[in-house]
Amino acid sequence: MDEDDLRRWAHRAADWSADYLAGVGDRPVRAQVAPGEIFRQLPAAPPEAGEPMEAIFADLDRLILPGMTHWQHPRFFAYFPANASPPSLVAEFVTAAMAAQCMLWQTSPAATELESRVTDWLRAMIGLPAGFSGVIQDSASGATLAALLTARERALGHAGNRDGLAGRAPVRVYASAQVHSSVDKAVRIAGIGDANLVRIPVAGPLHGMDPEALEAAIVADRAAGRLPAAVVACLGGTSIGACDPIDAVARVARRHGLFLHVDAAWAGSAMICPEFRDLMRGAEAADSLVFNPHKWLFTHFDCSAHFVRDPGALTDTLGLRPPFLRTLGHEGVTDYSEWSVPLGRRFRALKLWFVIRSYGVAGLQEMIRRHVAWAGELAERVAAHPDFELVTGPILSLLTFRYAPGGAGDLDALNERLLARINDDGRTYLTQTRHDGRFVIRFQIGQTTTTREDVLTAWQAVEEIAGALRREEAGTAR
Repeated sequence: MDEDDLRRWAHRAADWSADYLAGVGDRPVRAQVAPGEIFRQLPAAPPEAGEPMEAIFADLDRLILPGMTHWQHPRFFAYFPANASPPSLVAEFVTAAMAAQCMLWQTSPAATELESRVTDWLRAMIGLPAGFSGVIQDSASGATLAALLTARERALGHAGNRDGLAGRAPVRVYASAQVHSSVDKAVRIAGIGDANLVRIPVAGPLHGMDPEALEAAIVADRAAGRLPAAVVACLGGTSIGACDPIDAVARVARRHGLFLHVDAAWAGSAMICPEFRDLMRGAEAADSLVFNPHKWLFTHFDCSAHFVRDPGALTDTLGLRPPFLRTLGHEGVTDYSEWSVPLGRRFRALKLWFVIRSYGVAGLQEMIRRHVAWAGELAERVAAHPDFELVTGPILSLLTFRYAPGGAGDLDALNERLLARINDDGRTYLTQTRHDGRFVIRFQIGQTTTTREDVLTAWQAVEEIAGALRREEAGTAR
């Protein structure tokens, strides 16, 4: 492919992308294929000779699109969104063209300095004080791992990196059951182990960690010869949106000298709206905080903003600088590869810069406020319906419900069947969780192009499918 071909096919890709986004709302949200169906249509061996781009694009439409779940669909209400927007997409085109490896300042000075600037914009946008420094990680999982490695080394006086963990007192990490499974994965990778992730009970309308129970667990562990190291506080848990009382948790962590990491992966984006910041009160006392602009700030995955109070503690834990990675003649510059687990780094800051400049803070705030308002309206409709139960009211734009018609038997099984029917129908896509031992259905609003009408259409589909399922089951029972 020469430069003229590149120009032609790049234009074709741009047109394809615009057409895809314009028509994605007409497709079923979740892929309507069986396991293995796509695989069986793909050749078992690669082509010996190169194939024309026309054929490749034709197979993109024929083979790949039918097997895609459409995360940019306006009625995607499952999980949390992996959001995108036109400015972010344009920036990704440019980033792909430059194909920069941004591991050191000298390998891409503008990438490093733009990352420093836009993370400082984000810090101010969510109301964190100026004492925090930011880095863009690949995901909240990577940021949480970096935070717990830092906490482990602080508790061990950096002996873990030097000598390993064998023969030492168990390092303990504290979190509620509402935190994301990335915390479980991080304690495994960090060598801390599942047995040393201590689950703290939750209480209250936000299902937050009980600070008194946290304190009791820390005191008991110290008395038993264990080594308390870190607390992971939850701001907008994946299951039901749970939020810990960060201010009270921070006081306990500070009293006992523990590292405090705040996982705000989803809800952190909403903190650009001052009226929601009561949920993050106390985060200014944290040692680190992470949130994902790729979830609810309309920026392509991957783009996770990780803020740390003490960058030196992070780089002392993760940083290695062999001779071939030194920036000669420019000592003191920031090399973000020392802030992350991977050495290699994409130019993630560019898409964030495009998005913030294109929408402005006010435009981003308005989009999030609409999503929260529509979740409140939907919750009222669910609560008013005689055959549905609002299980957890909206925390920001996430709520849970279940179908509970009078006289129904096994409600867990009924709701599992209902959810399968909803997702097979194609008009919307929802996911499940368990709350208080019950199977419940999650509904989270946050996709870039979603409208109020999309929310109402999805709820209408739920009502229709539930009614049809109930009639079927009544007929079978007769």
